[in-house]
Amino acid sequence: MTPPDVLRELEWRGFVQQATPGLDAHFARGPLTAYCGFDPTAPSLQLGNLMPLMLLATLQRHGHRPIVLMGGGTGLIGDPSGKANERPLLSKEQIRENLQRQRDQMARFLEFGAGKTAALLLDNAKWLVEQHLVDFLRDVGKHFTVNVMLQKESVQARLDTGLSYTEFSYMLLQAYDFLHLFRERQCTLQVGGSDQWGNITAGVDLIRRVVNGEAHGLVAPLVTMASGKKFGKSEEGAIYLDPALTSPYKFYQFWINVDDRDVESYLKLFTQKTKDEIGELVARQQKDPAARAAQKALAFDITRRSHREAGANAMVASEILFGDFDPHAANDQAFDTLAGEIPTARVPRGPLILVDALVLAGLAKSKSEARRAIEQGGVYLNQQRAPGVDHSIGDQDWIAGRNLLLRKGKKDYALVRRDA
Repeated sequence: MTPPDVLRELEWRGFVQQATPGLDAHFARGPLTAYCGFDPTAPSLQLGNLMPLMLLATLQRHGHRPIVLMGGGTGLIGDPSGKANERPLLSKEQIRENLQRQRDQMARFLEFGAGKTAALLLDNAKWLVEQHLVDFLRDVGKHFTVNVMLQKESVQARLDTGLSYTEFSYMLLQAYDFLHLFRERQCTLQVGGSDQWGNITAGVDLIRRVVNGEAHGLVAPLVTMASGKKFGKSEEGAIYLDPALTSPYKFYQFWINVDDRDVESYLKLFTQKTKDEIGELVARQQKDPAARAAQKALAFDITRRSHREAGANAMVASEILFGDFDPHAANDQAFDTLAGEIPTARVPRGPLILVDALVLAGLAKSKSEARRAIEQGGVYLNQQRAPGVDHSIGDQDWIAGRNLLLRKGKKDYALVRRDA
């Protein structure tokens, strides 16, 4: 791919809302180094953080070097962009812990290691914490005028509710990050979400003023949902990449339930599938919307990338419940996943009849209620209609040697697992 075509692909995928003039010509000069900053103010990345990560991954695939800049320093201040109120200040210890947890998640999306395009992961605390206030104000602050800073969208949005000098100074710190990376790493491009445009152009301007250098910025539109709901939010709250905060199963469910109106744009943003592959999936989706082929491809791709084997098990678990997957073809790990998502009863090895299994699993309050449900044809054993009220669970019923999937009606599921 010729260098200028990289920008065309970024545009096609939906990563470009605004860019500095001359970026096309800058790409044409050869491989460059680009960075995006992430402030570790939370213990995990959220879905909203995936967009800039995938932008960096796209640049890396086409021969450019990405830098992930963790805000060990700026995170102590807090970015006012997109926030209605000032963030609570976190301790240095909490910032360090968050940084380590997020760093591990980054490695699922970018190639680190050796080589010209290997991603770098840096912490701006290394140079920001060592700054002396008077020197910083003389060397950096003098290049910023308050009237220009007041015009920035991130500042304007907070003038009515209040903005401390601490957060007001954030723009200077981020601009200095860009200058530092320009000097030390020959980084000439900063990317981010559209809410970062003011901070990014401040850095571009600082580089021009201090070292007469050429630098560029590119921002992507904030990801939205056609339904009007905020992207990356579920009924339970934010969707995280940390499996301790959002299980791989719930993560997969978010993607599999994406609105038909959003699925094409999300395939472009969050997968590495080609234009032809995405076109084929969209065509299949339009031909048979109920099959949700595009959503399944999207959900499997991003969940497997984010959670590796646990992501694959989450897909199988979801297909067992809601797809056409034969439960008997599943491995025990898929049922480990299900055990965390649906009511689960554990039983010792020994004789077990279906009626007792329903009561143990909580799908019936009594044996008589269980019998009535079976007689009325509303009970399913391993996704097949239950044989009868006198059915005794045999070895052929236990999946992977120890799992029974029970269902009453259309939506009430439970799992019975016997001791290994």
